Amino acid sequence: MKSRRQFLKLAGTGVLAAGASSLYASSDLRFSVDKTVNTFSIGMAGYTFKEFTIEKTIEMMKRVGVPNLSLKDFHMPMNSTQEQINAVIEKFKAGGIHVYTVGVVYMKTQESVDQAFEYAKMAGVKMIVGAPDYALLPYVEKKIRTYDFKLAIHNHGPDNPLYPNATDIWNHIKDLDARIGICIDIGHTTRDGQDPSVDILRYRSRIYDMHIKDVDKATKEGLTVEMGRGIINIPKVIDTLRRIKYSGSCSLEFEKDMTDPLPGIAESIGYLKGVMACK
Repeated sequence: MKSRRQFLKLAGTGVLAAGASSLYASSDLRFSVDKTVNTFSIGMAGYTFKEFTIEKTIEMMKRVGVPNLSLKDFHMPMNSTQEQINAVIEKFKAGGIHVYTVGVVYMKTQESVDQAFEYAKMAGVKMIVGAPDYALLPYVEKKIRTYDFKLAIHNHGPDNPLYPNATDIWNHIKDLDARIGICIDIGHTTRDGQDPSVDILRYRSRIYDMHIKDVDKATKEGLTVEMGRGIINIPKVIDTLRRIKYSGSCSLEFEKDMTDPLPGIAESIGYLKGVMACK
């Protein structure tokens, strides 16, 4: 297993990029990459903070210098009133945190789809990270056209037959409204035996959000580890995002040490920022 220093050294000398060259050539993406520019932002996926209050979540995010949050419903229940939602959003805003989306929101019935879109509207966001049942996609498409939102469908990996990978998502949405897209979770992608950089290139036109993490195995049993300690080629992922000029958020979802995640979050965000700083 390579250390963080070894990864950054490899990224800086171009070895990792060279190893990925055949992928880019085969995809007919022969454009150059400006490594002085990162068009995407860093965020946090709200599930990371499921054991903590809003106040503690804000405190930890400020400690690591990450201002963008995908808000999970344990901090703002789906049945919240407009007043309750306003209070939560304002609390994050006052703490310097921008709630850029909500989710993951699971949708099992038409009523839950209705609720999800109203919930997002009341929260003042224009995108939902969600997972509607396959049969509900035609109804979701109608809602997309009514609300003019984006829906980024989250892949679940080998643990769940509902959207196990980006290919499955694509096959279900490719003929639907283009505002229905993908939230690629690179950890679940890897655990499903796929290469996240390949999926990012392949489905680049419909990628609207990213959940980033590192894992220790490319199998169902793979577990989250601090970014840079696992098997995912993070420099290659970042290089690929630059190539497609991805402009969304890369939100860390840290699913290790859930009652004491701050050290792992700090290490992961530090590693990510170090990779992004490589030219």
